Amino acid sequence: MAAMDDEKLPSESRGKPIRCRAAVSRKPGEPLVIEEIMVAPPMPHEVRIRIICTSLCQTDLSFWKMKDFPAIFPRILGHEAIGVVESVGEDVNEVTEGDTVIPTFVSDCGECADCKSTRSNLCAKFPRPSNFMPRYGTSRFTDLSGEVLYHFLSVSSFTEYTVVDIAHITKIDPAIPPSRACLLSCGVSTGVGAAWRTAKVEKGSTVAIFGLGSIGLAVAEGARLCGAARIIGVDVNRDKFEIGKKFGLTDFVDPANCENNSVSEVIKEMTGGGADYCFECVGLISLMQEAYACCRKGWGKTVVLGMDGPGSQVTLPSLDIIFGKTLTGSLFGGLKPKSDIAVLINRYKDKELQLDEFVTHEVRFEEIKKAFDLLIEGKCLRCVIYMTKE
Repeated sequence: MAAMDDEKLPSESRGKPIRCRAAVSRKPGEPLVIEEIMVAPPMPHEVRIRIICTSLCQTDLSFWKMKDFPAIFPRILGHEAIGVVESVGEDVNEVTEGDTVIPTFVSDCGECADCKSTRSNLCAKFPRPSNFMPRYGTSRFTDLSGEVLYHFLSVSSFTEYTVVDIAHITKIDPAIPPSRACLLSCGVSTGVGAAWRTAKVEKGSTVAIFGLGSIGLAVAEGARLCGAARIIGVDVNRDKFEIGKKFGLTDFVDPANCENNSVSEVIKEMTGGGADYCFECVGLISLMQEAYACCRKGWGKTVVLGMDGPGSQVTLPSLDIIFGKTLTGSLFGGLKPKSDIAVLINRYKDKELQLDEFVTHEVRFEEIKKAFDLLIEGKCLRCVIYMTKE
């Protein structure tokens, strides 16, 4: 309790730049460099956060490797995290110094028509994550030579301190372990939400999931919580089936063992006509089409969570559309961060939602390269990175 009380004391650094460590991505695919940077104080509607821990997501890896637009360097990656408010700018009323918060790449301004609607979680005021602070178009990061460092997905959590717009901040119950809460900043929320909010999976239904990385397994967890009777996983790695059973998987399809049949043909035979809900969690056009092909005519719904390259197009049979099959996308699982994250936290506290099982590795900030290696080699679901030197 004493430590928490200390966090509530007025910040001595309020209104001043903070010098701290950050893992800076300077060139595509090259190891991140841990160096000292300067983090400017928050402007109006902004919050400066001390990051407690962060976790590595496949999206971080993709942008780290990317050579062309929207890649930009040097930048501070990381977007799945939890932290404590160090100071706030003017016109910030939702949080105060010492509050525990989760930053999210999806904004929730609470003011625009979209945020006020129950039909969407896409904020019209801040529609896309930015390389800068969204209201001002400027960065809060510089290196010690004065060079500007770009933000990442409006979060940038691979740093001891970051600045985030209040529209991207959700205050949470500090009782949940930080290493679990940070997963709700992106990956687990995205998967669970896709089943819960986007697809609205019904009790007793059949679900097929293409790709059993952490997002796909989170979809399985969401489908399990919704009461799906059968959850079929599709992946080229058979080891994923045993892992997936923890999250409710009941069946497994390995595309390499389908003989002369397509995966969609196998699943339609398994389910007597197709799955009620299909989820594509890899980001490949071919899998999106295969997922759509194996959802049931009349009411089948396919939800796309992965993203293929810029300009990629999906081709669908028009007859399947006429027959009532639907295809939709899902960003952050269709969740509204400021209201839905609290629901997930309560379900974790009530021992309904599984989070512990997603954390397979934990490292210190100085070992961030190890976290990248583990994800590249496919050896982890989520690797939590602790920012303190202890």
